Amino acid sequence: LFLAFNALLLFPGVALAQETGITTRHYTFDVRLANVTRLCHTKSIVTINGHFPGPRILTREGDRLVVKVVNHAQNNVTLHWHGVRQLRSGWADGPAYITQCPIQPGQTYVYNFTVVGQRGTLWWHAHASWLRSTLYGLIIILPKLGVPYPFAKPYKQVPIVFGEWWNTETEAVISQALQTGGGPNVSDAYTINGLPGLLYNCSTTDTFKLKVKPGKTYLLRIVNAALNDDLFFGIAGHNLTVVEADAVYVKPFVTDTIMITPGQTTNVLLHTKPSFPNATFLMAARPYVTGLGTFDNSTTAGLLEYRSPGGSPSVSMKKLRLFKTSLPSLNDTAFVTNFTAKFRSLGSPQFPANVPQTVDRQFFFTVGLGASPCPGNQTCQGPNGTKFSAAVNNVSFAMPTTALLQAHFFGQSKGVYKPDFPSNPTHPFNYTGTPPNNTLVNNGTRAVVLPFNTSVELVMQDTSILGAESHPLHLHGFNFFIVGEGFGNFDPNKDPAAYNLVDPVERNTASVPVGGWVAVRFLADNPGVWFMHCHLEVHTSWGLKMAWVVLDGPLPNQKLLPPPADLPQC
Repeated sequence: LFLAFNALLLFPGVALAQETGITTRHYTFDVRLANVTRLCHTKSIVTINGHFPGPRILTREGDRLVVKVVNHAQNNVTLHWHGVRQLRSGWADGPAYITQCPIQPGQTYVYNFTVVGQRGTLWWHAHASWLRSTLYGLIIILPKLGVPYPFAKPYKQVPIVFGEWWNTETEAVISQALQTGGGPNVSDAYTINGLPGLLYNCSTTDTFKLKVKPGKTYLLRIVNAALNDDLFFGIAGHNLTVVEADAVYVKPFVTDTIMITPGQTTNVLLHTKPSFPNATFLMAARPYVTGLGTFDNSTTAGLLEYRSPGGSPSVSMKKLRLFKTSLPSLNDTAFVTNFTAKFRSLGSPQFPANVPQTVDRQFFFTVGLGASPCPGNQTCQGPNGTKFSAAVNNVSFAMPTTALLQAHFFGQSKGVYKPDFPSNPTHPFNYTGTPPNNTLVNNGTRAVVLPFNTSVELVMQDTSILGAESHPLHLHGFNFFIVGEGFGNFDPNKDPAAYNLVDPVERNTASVPVGGWVAVRFLADNPGVWFMHCHLEVHTSWGLKMAWVVLDGPLPNQKLLPPPADLPQC
């Protein structure tokens, strides 16, 4: 009883159960509206349990998570457990119309899955329309009991979750953009843990403050939950030691600034100064910008405050000197390239980098923008009177009305999706040079079908159509190894010679460089239907997404589990 009580203290609000040696952690997520005020604007937003950001999930490697989601809102909702492998449990992955039909108003669905072979920082978010602007939260996966971190145990652990805030309703923002064919209105602020910070109007009290002690090491669990922006982040007067990316340990390296794309997580160690510094330090995040469209050119800020000696309240923080952060310029691609190149898998016997040394299938995907005709005789607000679109290999993904995973599992894929997604561009061109005259995309619901255990190499190439831009591509159901990247057009005869097949970083979200390419490898060892999409939400809305269908293997433990009885129906 004493141990159970302590467990409940460690994991507040969670019911624990022991099943066949596996700890099961139960959460209840009530989707409901709540009034929230930021920037002196109060609006009703969709929340989990009335909290913004949403509640943290705290678990351990090997635990089973059972999350009961009850939809009290008027929106169709799904939740995605970003980065969780979902081995054989694709029914719990969450993207609407890919692995499940949405949870409709008044309905309940239980997400049931086990965290296998993963530890670190991940996150959860809504995966229907733009609801993730307010529906998101942290997933902390502690190592198995008795297994230490591969670095000194931190004094404390602190979440740093970036987001975006709109004074208007985000569902109306994307609805209007899709109707007019133009770009959506940008956010009014970035946030740290839901707070805009003191650099915005009316936000002095809505500022995140990290209070620290001198001579201690803090583990910052950083997530970029913003919808449409890569972000730089730094803390004035302090370096950060990067130790993990997307819940995979990396070789530690020191930096004064990180760049993190939407969808990515980064764990860093913050070593505080040895004695009270008689100063306060600004922490700040602002965008890294590569595209031609409009963006939120603002900065969210928090404060790093040292506790005064002996805990005395006599020292007024307002009287202390404030050191300000120096971040790279908005378009500092050179910094981003150098920073990204520092990531290497730990590659230790305990945490090896199991990158496929040979591959069975090779794919070359162009990723970028395009245009779609304006319906009827209308003039849309996209390029030359068209509608903005986005595509992979010039296929702009058309969302189905039936979940792909259900269609696949029950052998009813005909009329839902076609298993003929192109492995290469159907019309090659100078991808990063002068764009072709015809920038119209094709629309379709098409997927790649892979036999179980296929080793895959995928090169993703940015294009100059409607402007080169970096794209954070997220693959559900898998981690992949980033074996190479570069600028210009990928050269299949020369570039593979420089691949890193020893200790490449392992991630679930990779940034395709602006005007460049990235090469990844992964083993298709997880049966199911798995979404891959740009994590810039506007690009996903425009169609920069596709699906991989991984077939069952021959053994019982290589087959997709049957769907749960409460799986929502379309």
